Amino acid sequence: MASTSTSLTLPVLPLDDEVVLPGMVVPLDLSDADVRAAVEAAQAAASSGNKPRVLLVPRVDGTYAGIGTLGRIEQVGRLSDGDPGALIRGLGRVRIGSGTTGPGAALWVEGTTVEETVPEPLPGSVAELVTEYKALATSWLRKRGAWQVVDRVQQIEDVPTLADNSGYSPFLTTEQKVQLLETVDPVARLKFATEALRHHLAEQDVAESIAKDVQEGVDKQQREFLLRRQLEAVRKELAGLNGDPEDESDDYRARVEAADLPEDVRKAALKEVDKLERSSDQSPDGSWIRTWLDTVLELPWNERTDDSASAYDIAGAKEVLDADHSGLEDVKERITEYLAVRKRRAERGLGLVGGRRGGAVLALVGPPGVGKTSLGESVARAMGRKFVRVALGGVRDEAEIRGHRRTYVGALPGRIVRAVKEAGSMNPVVLLDEIDKVGSDFRGDPAAALLEVLDPAQNHTFRDHYLEVELDLSDVVFLATANVLEAIPEPLLDRMELVRLDGYTEDEKVVIARDHLLPRQLERAGLEPGEVTLEADALRKLAGEYTREAGVRNLERAIARLLRKVAAQHELGERKLPFTVGVDELRPLIGRPHHTPESVQDPAERRTAVPGVVTGLAVTGAGGDVLYVEASLADPETGASGLQLTGQLGDVMKESAHIALSFLRSHGAELELPVADLKERGVHLHVPAGAVPKDGPSAGVTMTTALASLLSGRQVRPDVAMTGEVSLTGRVLPIGGVKQKLLAAHRAGITTVIIPKRNEPDLDDVPAEILEDLEVHPVADVRQVLELALTPASNGAAPEVPVAA
Repeated sequence: MASTSTSLTLPVLPLDDEVVLPGMVVPLDLSDADVRAAVEAAQAAASSGNKPRVLLVPRVDGTYAGIGTLGRIEQVGRLSDGDPGALIRGLGRVRIGSGTTGPGAALWVEGTTVEETVPEPLPGSVAELVTEYKALATSWLRKRGAWQVVDRVQQIEDVPTLADNSGYSPFLTTEQKVQLLETVDPVARLKFATEALRHHLAEQDVAESIAKDVQEGVDKQQREFLLRRQLEAVRKELAGLNGDPEDESDDYRARVEAADLPEDVRKAALKEVDKLERSSDQSPDGSWIRTWLDTVLELPWNERTDDSASAYDIAGAKEVLDADHSGLEDVKERITEYLAVRKRRAERGLGLVGGRRGGAVLALVGPPGVGKTSLGESVARAMGRKFVRVALGGVRDEAEIRGHRRTYVGALPGRIVRAVKEAGSMNPVVLLDEIDKVGSDFRGDPAAALLEVLDPAQNHTFRDHYLEVELDLSDVVFLATANVLEAIPEPLLDRMELVRLDGYTEDEKVVIARDHLLPRQLERAGLEPGEVTLEADALRKLAGEYTREAGVRNLERAIARLLRKVAAQHELGERKLPFTVGVDELRPLIGRPHHTPESVQDPAERRTAVPGVVTGLAVTGAGGDVLYVEASLADPETGASGLQLTGQLGDVMKESAHIALSFLRSHGAELELPVADLKERGVHLHVPAGAVPKDGPSAGVTMTTALASLLSGRQVRPDVAMTGEVSLTGRVLPIGGVKQKLLAAHRAGITTVIIPKRNEPDLDDVPAEILEDLEVHPVADVRQVLELALTPASNGAAPEVPVAA
């Protein structure tokens, strides 16, 4: 939109990294040689009465722009800093032509003025552009606080002047200002200036937003820091006013630093302390971290009872075990071996093996009342260690062993960690009571969690889900108790050394009652030692006829009942103390016996007085016991055919009955039995007591003998009991629990016992006094069983076979 132009010859004033647009007034330093030469040349060429003029040309990297600004030197004098300078006003654009000559040392060029016109009135788009630019410029100026400039910008209506006014903007680069200078179209120049200003304002808004967020965060942290310091100061003042010492329990960092923790535990604790310091008092994370830190600090990480060689008095430990428990020679011998080995290792300074200490895992398996739980306390006392009991009966949640994750509300460490914490030592004796009663459901399998705990190769790096740091359990002596071996999972049983407690003999029970049970119950009954004395025969009768059991729990109850009765009669004036209880006094005091042996009963009242009834031997959760098997044949007219089984028998026991029947059918002629009756008459086998579930293969020979006795009409000897699995060919196969079964036979008054030939080595575990009273027959074939157990056949008389209606 350029119109007529004028030719000019002017000295060039170069501007390095600076641009002067028309309308701008700028001061220039005359110390620069090029500036001073141009000003002096302009002054020399100026006519009288006219102000000198120069051509202001930007020079970027030594290259001159194609368009310069016509400048008028308004004043020459001193700048604010005292240096010589000149004040120059930009008047208009000049297109630079060829160079020429002129006075002075300056560079002279020929140029042509550029005239700029804008149509009147302004088109709508140009007017909107003017309005937008003024609004953006006003916003930017107000943010900078330049209120006096806002009014001047608002008053500019000329488009070229408004566009060139943007040259004052400090955010424009030299290249952008050169582009403004070389854009001769005022509207295009205003568009460029508007776009640059809009972009700068957007960047400024983002920067301000970031700065505001940062400042707010800093302010919040500073405010929280100040408030915490004030809170600490208030607490100190209150503690001083109340006369209380400053509470240091909250200073967890100092407590962790002061505690004797392993290095990895210390690092984990300090991380949690860092989190605690960053969290607020109201944050739930804070309370969780405090609880965790309290638990870690309360654990005895480096506390151990004395493990020096002098701590192991093997003879003294054996005396402790013998004094606390009569019998139980196997387990006492195993504990003595363990102590002896540790003593020798300590004397030789062998220390740790593969980073692990010499812990032990023993499984005490036996019937109730034999002293498994109390044995743990004796072991701890013999070793000089702390004792902790962990009851596992009915535990179904895996977290009970390994602990809960800390994310759960009310999370706690597992029972193993709590046991170590309770003991206050890293090498206690931990009794895992009733390990066979552990269950499993949707919450996991606690028995599986115990695999790591009870594995000496793994438990030196045990990790509780709550602690999440390694805990060394390798020096802990674990004792597990169980009643039924089959209820313990095989992988768990494989990690423990099995020690069986099969029950006490009658002589051992008498000693236990005299030395342990009677003194304890005298104290509980409020009686002095010696006020009531129980004769040995009375104790023997209590153990044999009043309380037939593997352990001594019911025997202790019977003694307690006896002493209570004597104490009550003394208080009523019916009996004087001291008093001696003999065999004859038992019945008047506590009634008749409950377990009269079959051997002392009237022969007509014995169970085996009729054919088809046999005494067997079994093992239950309460120890060994006698088991009767009864057989009968149904009337061919009224009874059903086939085999009927009753008595809550398990699948294995039912199979034993079928095997016994099949053997007799196939070998009846050989055994001279009337097996033809089996075709027409149904066979019924019953095992009292019917309310008690029974299973296992060891009743096979008993069932075979019962059926043979029934068919032959020959009674079974009342003094004979038997056990063993039978095969279809009549072989007697080995079974388990021989010691418990022989103890049960001895308690029941049995004198002859039949066992499988292959179980003969198990007799080494049976006490000698029991074997002296029993006649044990190891057999390999069921024919030998029948020969030993059945009474001789009557002289040609037809057998009397019981008939089931």
